[in-house]
Amino acid sequence: MDIKVSRNGDNVYLLKLFGIMDLSASTEIKDIVMKIIKNKIERLIINLNGVESVDSSGIGALLNISSTLRKLNCPVIMIAPKGPVMQALEANRIKSYFAIAGSLKEASSLTLDELH
Repeated sequence: MDIKVSRNGDNVYLLKLFGIMDLSASTEIKDIVMKIIKNKIERLIINLNGVESVDSSGIGALLNISSTLRKLNCPVIMIAPKGPVMQALEANRIKSYFAIAGSLKEASSLTLDELH
């Protein structure tokens, strides 16, 4: 899996994921997020457009990241999970657990009230 990290604004981070989200990728993603948390992160946006498939460890990583950042009052927004990612979220009945946006612009403009 390829993971690109960028900052969109002062304390808004964007992760763009490409490839297969399996155990090894999940560990790498969680490690990256733990490093980002050390900065004053206000929002994490995860772009899943490039994810071809996801297994249970990938879903677990997304849940773990979301749970960890919620404790820090930091919203996590996923951009347009399509195909296999959306199917996995729906199959596990956890789609409603995540804030999902259709684009980076939408993810960046959601207010905290809209996220809860």
